[in-house]
Amino acid sequence: MLFDLAVQTESSKSGPPVSTSSQQPPPGRRGVLWRLWSWWRSLSPPQLFVGAFLTLILAGTVGFMTLPGLYTGPPLKWVDALFTATSAVCVTGLIVVDTATYFTTWGQAYVLLLIQLGGLGIISFTSVILAALGQRLSLRHEQLAGSGTRLVDDIDYRALTWAILRFTFVAELIGGVLLYAAWVPRFGWGGAVWHAVFHTVSAFCNAGFSTFTTSLEGFQANLPLLMVVMGLIVVGGLGFLTLEELNVWRRKRRAEGRFRLSVHSQLVLGTTAFLIVAGWAAFTAFEWHNTLAGMSVGERLVNGLFASITPRTAGFNTIDYAQVETETNFLTIVFMMIGGSPGSTAGGIKTTTFALLGLLAWSRLQGRPTTSISSRTIPESTLQKAMSLFIGAFGIVTVAIFVFSVTEFGDGVAAGAAPFLSYMFEAFSAFNTVGLSMGATGTLTTTGRLSTVVLMFIGRVGTLTFVAAMAREPKRIKGGFRYAYEDVSIG
Repeated sequence: MLFDLAVQTESSKSGPPVSTSSQQPPPGRRGVLWRLWSWWRSLSPPQLFVGAFLTLILAGTVGFMTLPGLYTGPPLKWVDALFTATSAVCVTGLIVVDTATYFTTWGQAYVLLLIQLGGLGIISFTSVILAALGQRLSLRHEQLAGSGTRLVDDIDYRALTWAILRFTFVAELIGGVLLYAAWVPRFGWGGAVWHAVFHTVSAFCNAGFSTFTTSLEGFQANLPLLMVVMGLIVVGGLGFLTLEELNVWRRKRRAEGRFRLSVHSQLVLGTTAFLIVAGWAAFTAFEWHNTLAGMSVGERLVNGLFASITPRTAGFNTIDYAQVETETNFLTIVFMMIGGSPGSTAGGIKTTTFALLGLLAWSRLQGRPTTSISSRTIPESTLQKAMSLFIGAFGIVTVAIFVFSVTEFGDGVAAGAAPFLSYMFEAFSAFNTVGLSMGATGTLTTTGRLSTVVLMFIGRVGTLTFVAAMAREPKRIKGGFRYAYEDVSIG
């Protein structure tokens, strides 16, 4: 995430103290609003970030239950309204009702608004909030998971906020025009507009919501359309820090002839390319004679590439995941767990975490005490964070799968492999904000749906951010006291 862990106020910098008397109201005017403002200013960036998402989810739920003209039939029940709002705000794409038929155009527009705010608006607005409160990101904050702006000297996080908005507008405008052109032959000049707008925002925000009941399964042969959607997914999942650094790299290369990308961006770009190519080969091979059968060679290759890109939190599908091979589902789960990159709209443990864990394992197998890449040594604290993130994420998903096994399996059903796989697939999809499903979403009990809501929420805000928001301030021990060391056998 773009906002994780610590914050340092401007007043903490060396220099004379800044008077705050101008911000203090007269004693007689210090009421509820002032206390609320003081409480708001006391929140840490993780608390602001988590609180912003929670507020938007609750507001979205209330909107689903009160706004008129959203439904073609009866309104959503409260648990389904909460589920849908969470899925939209957390850009997951899991649905308990069919977006294409259950909502009117106004209802779909409301879903799209929540997707846009959850995917990009909250990140930008949180940055604006921090600036308004006179706060800046600390070095510790900025370096977490490689998402800090100071990894690149030329990038300022306040300027990055507006760069995000500008880039989003341009990317969605270009994507929308291209999707519109691809759909005009089928839906006409007027009918293609809404489909293009909806899928552009949904793809760029890696949400996976669709105005079609079967997502993009009906467009397997429309290769230009699939290429545009894939492009939006990849760009949205790279992370805004990397995108902005690429922009700086382009300008510096043109002006000075040389510019070194940060290790963060090298890992993001390299890992993303590796996952796309490796997944493309694997998914195409696994499904060549299964769900891809009956297509032309070109269609098989493009749909195989789509199957490699979409599990990394996009949620669109051109094949039925209830019909794919077991090895395809397993690889999809792995890809869902990895997700996109830090500072993007994507979920998962992130590409940088996956890369760092791989580099750590490789360095230890070679007997090296340090982990390095591109002539740079990775700090041990960063490696520990990556390991903690992986363990925490895997632990949360494991608990969720156990809950599903208790609440969702009927008598005698748990012995079947298919039900267990479908709910395990569901848990990984929800936590990593992907949105792919083997068909289990609509069958979830109330407890199962609430558990999925929690998974989507924690997965979207980030495990470390959520823990940091809930954690108390650590106690400082005078004198640097610690207990004596004692070793433990491993392996």
